[in-house]
Amino acid sequence: MIRLVFLLLIAALPLRAATDIVEVTSEGGITAWLVEEPSIPILAISIEIEGGALLDPDGKEGVTQMMMGLLEEGAGDLDTVGFAQRREEISAGIRFSSSRQSINISLTTLSEYRDETLALATLAMTDPRFDEAAIARVRAQMLAGAEAREQDPNQIAGRALREAIYGDHPLKRDEGGTVESITAITRDDLIAAHKAALVRDRISVGVVGDITAAELGPLLDQLFEKLPQSGPALPGDATLDNAGETIVIDFPSPQSVAIFGHEGVDRDDPDFFAALVMNHILGGGGFTSRLTDEIREKRGLTYGIGSYLSSGKRASLLMGSVNSANDTIAEALELVRVEWAKMAEGGVTAEELEAAKKYLTGSYPLQFDGNRRIANILVGLQAEGLPIDYHLTRNAKVEAVTLEDVARAAERFLKPDQLRFIVVGQPEGL
Repeated sequence: MIRLVFLLLIAALPLRAATDIVEVTSEGGITAWLVEEPSIPILAISIEIEGGALLDPDGKEGVTQMMMGLLEEGAGDLDTVGFAQRREEISAGIRFSSSRQSINISLTTLSEYRDETLALATLAMTDPRFDEAAIARVRAQMLAGAEAREQDPNQIAGRALREAIYGDHPLKRDEGGTVESITAITRDDLIAAHKAALVRDRISVGVVGDITAAELGPLLDQLFEKLPQSGPALPGDATLDNAGETIVIDFPSPQSVAIFGHEGVDRDDPDFFAALVMNHILGGGGFTSRLTDEIREKRGLTYGIGSYLSSGKRASLLMGSVNSANDTIAEALELVRVEWAKMAEGGVTAEELEAAKKYLTGSYPLQFDGNRRIANILVGLQAEGLPIDYHLTRNAKVEAVTLEDVARAAERFLKPDQLRFIVVGQPEGL
């Protein structure tokens, strides 16, 4: 009953005053962004530590993800069952995950169990057991996932695109590993991955809920004081291969999956917001976008097509995807090139610009719909190096985008001759 009430409270939390973000730095030097929300007795903490799969050794891809999956499989004197029982007793939401460039920890707790939840999370982060039975269980889960990815055309296409664009950079890795690399991971590898990944000097923290700034500082030190200060050096920026080409990977299926893209726009580029609006009109706006209108609505070549900006550390891409029958995929891809070139040369109309800005500014506040999501947003802003008042200035920057700005961004960033298409299926005419 406690857990049911807890989940209902989380779902019901409104955006109240995410405008009041306070930066808190603990005595131990950990910085967090805090939104106080004392009206409901819930606390949400989102933690991101840069690194993730970038730290996986060659041949041991997936070790960081396996390690993170094992943190809730026993710690200290609690085995897997004991840890799960303790978490249930205090209705604690504790989640550990890993991605290509970071690890993530999410904590949600009722105020009355705050200390107990933090103690359990601290135990998991600092004293994981890595019991052999738990390792075998998580390894089996990851092997099943790796085998499934090898038969998923979208995963096959994504991996091929990363390998083609990123070359030897660690960004090309599948953070979940391969059958071979997962099989090769040992307990010693997991211990080394834990030491390398959970470090203090790469931490971003977002906190939302029933806690004051004065209370938060000691809490941060409690969570992180036992972690090492720093870990192995992270790789630098990727050098992207922008050769335009079409790579076909044979896969028995009545339709083909295509992923396409080339170099994109960095988050700190002066034309980022113009590029954001441009992409919404090109392919990011769903049924209102040009790609959907030309390829789905007018010609019925696909049920879904879209484009998006992938602007992050070490590499930025402008990407898209489309599925189509094997005998129509070639036409769909040619239309992608046509629309890419048309916008690069001619920009957009005033009506398209106004509709895009209205959607982008109207939808943004809807993201702030609960403590957990707001905490995640605070972490994301920090990780991207954005200012603490970004949420107050973001819509004004979108509103300020002009037709000339979009035309300039389109000319700068849309390169139809550099589009790389990865097609998985048995396409005709390619």
